[in-house]
Order: sequence, then structure tokens, then C-alpha cells
Amino acid sequence: MIRNGELIERFMRYVRIDTQSADEAEQVPSTAKQHVLAEMLYKELSEMGFGTYYDREHCYVYAEIPGEEPGIGFVAHMDTSPAASGENVKPRIVEKYDGGDILLSGEGENAIFLRTGDFPDLARQAGNDLIVTDGTTLLGADDKAGVAEIMNLAAYCAQHPEYRHRAISIAFTPDEEVGNGTAFFDPEHFRAREAYTVDGGRLGELEYECFNAAAARVEISGRSVHPGDAKNKMRNAAALAVEFHTMLPPAEVPEHTEGYEGFYYLESLEGDCENAVLRYIIRDHDEEKFRLRKEYITRIADWMSAKYGDGVVRITLRDQYYNMALPMREHMDLIRRASQEMKKLGVEPRVKPIRGGTDGAMLTYKGIPCPNLCTGGYNYHGRFEYASVQEMETCAELLIALAK
Repeated sequence: MIRNGELIERFMRYVRIDTQSADEAEQVPSTAKQHVLAEMLYKELSEMGFGTYYDREHCYVYAEIPGEEPGIGFVAHMDTSPAASGENVKPRIVEKYDGGDILLSGEGENAIFLRTGDFPDLARQAGNDLIVTDGTTLLGADDKAGVAEIMNLAAYCAQHPEYRHRAISIAFTPDEEVGNGTAFFDPEHFRAREAYTVDGGRLGELEYECFNAAAARVEISGRSVHPGDAKNKMRNAAALAVEFHTMLPPAEVPEHTEGYEGFYYLESLEGDCENAVLRYIIRDHDEEKFRLRKEYITRIADWMSAKYGDGVVRITLRDQYYNMALPMREHMDLIRRASQEMKKLGVEPRVKPIRGGTDGAMLTYKGIPCPNLCTGGYNYHGRFEYASVQEMETCAELLIALAK
């Protein structure tokens, strides 16, 4: 096994590259800077001697490692979430973490801590080496931990010709975080008919159920008038935006839901008296509840337009991906195999629904069954993201075991 020197060195290089994607962009990739990492991965895979293809228009990297049939595929995404900055990431390793709070940066009132009280999973990492940031950016383990672990598998194949393995297809995708990771995925360059996304979190997580997902954009048109002369004239778009949001059920939000419970998540609210925009994501595992959620938020927009005037409140809904549970039921051998290999590595499988989504959901609907594997990362999409070195190493071993 390639131990943490090479695996972690790759990861540290990759997270320093800003690959943040952008919401509501019309092009794929949504940001040109994703090409920087794509170019690096394409070059590294080519230097290993494997057949590679780089879609320079849409920023997909593919590689084929010859082996025995049937083949197996591994997929990870290169972009990081728009929810937190990915610029100037400063990763560092906390060696033999002692189980307490971690000072990320600063001192006194300006100190930034990663606290066990806020993130209980942290204390479970006592004794492990943790990769953290300075608390001002995300880390990018989602999904550069997966990228590094797949690249570790490729390097292992190149360095160990005696290793007998299945034919391996690799794909690195852009824009997964904004729902477009498979928009231009080309199966012609990905020969495997079954695969895993390497895009999960805690060691042992194994997922084949995910949310049904949609994005909603609510635009509100106001009318600005001098506040001293505003009676019966002003229409305050910002105030209407607040009214709109308070009509959604307050308990059905991410911070109050778990397991199979769905939610409405207000990602952003921008506005003034003249104009306001609310951006939501809508999630539910159940197909009928998902449909009703979209219907409900649309009814709010229609009701407010009837109240304040036609066209004052406008909503645009876009489906992003669907729960892969139903088509995956015919491919549960992928789950059994991963569970068996985890147990051989001393890891207890945790088969659970994803409270999110992966490129694997859309690939499954495209005919490539693709459940999701853990990577060893935590607290995704925020400044307190971290990764466990030892868990990343075990996840990398799992890929080697699954390919053999």
C-alpha cells in the first residue's frame, strides 16, 4: 500500500488549487479555474502511462487502466462548494490529535477554533492525524479526498505490475456541487458498466440512496418611493422576501432534520426595496413528498402574486438529480462487495441514505449503477472542514481491494 506520504502529498497539492464552482452559471464548467486541477490530473495520469482523455471544452478527465473484465469505475469531482471560499486554502496536519478543541488560527478574541462541542465527531478522531485549514476557507476534502484516493489507486497500479486487477475506468468531473457534474459526461471515454463515486464522508459510510433535488430561484419586484411619502405607493421587495420565507415550514430546514427527512434550504437572500432574490434548494428522499414540496413553494409564489400584483413574485424551479435507490435495487452486489471489503479492513460498514447527492445518482439513471463510498472527510461546505489521514489511508486501501 502507498502510505500517507504520497497520498497525503497529493491531497495537500490538490486542495491548494481553487476549484470553486458557481451557482446559476450557464456554461460547464461554471468557473474556468477548475481547468487548473484538471490539467494537473490529466498530466499525472498520462505520465503514469495510462490511456487518458481530457475534454478541454467541458473539463472532464478520463483514464483507462487495462485489466481483467468485467471492469470497475471510480468517479470523483474536482470542484468545491460555492458555500465557502476555496481561495488560498492553507492546509496543515495536526499530528496525533489529542481529542480537544483545535486552534485553527488567530489569538484572543480573533482566535478561530474547531470545537468538539460544535462537532461531536471530532473527539472520535483522538490519536489520528487531522488535516485542517486556518478557519477562513473550506478545506476541499469534498471531493479532493476522493480525487487523491483514486489517483493513489492509479499510482499503485503503475508501481505494482504484479497487482492483478479489473480494468479500471476513472473519471474526474466538474460542477458536481452545482448539480451539473454529469451534464457532459461521455460514456465513450468511461468503459466501466458499474462504478463507485468516491465522495462520501466518515470512514465506513456506504450509500445508495440520495435526495431528490431541485433548485428554486424566487425573484420579487418592488417599487421604491421616498419613505416620507410612501403610503399606498411603496412595495418593499426586501420585506416581501421575508414574508415569502416565513410562509415555509420553520421546522423543515437542514438544521432541524435528519435521516430521510426532507427540507427547504435558503441558500441566499439578496435585495432592497426595488428588487429581491431568494435562492433555495429543495430536498426529499420520497418522490411524492418531493413533488409536494415543489408544488407548495410554487403555491406561495402564486398566492403572493395574487396578493401584490401579477408578476410581482416569480419562481423558477429546476430539478437537479433524483434518488438512485430504485434503480440501484437491481445492483445490490455493489453494496455487498463494498461491505465485505470494508469488514476485511476492520471497518464496520454504515449503509445509510445520503443527505445530499453525488454524480453517481445521475450516472445510475444513465445506466451505470454507481453507489457512493466514504473518503474520510468531515464538515463539508464550510470553514471547519477537516480530513482524517488514517481514514483517508483506509479509504485508499478500500479502492485497491475493490479493483482487485
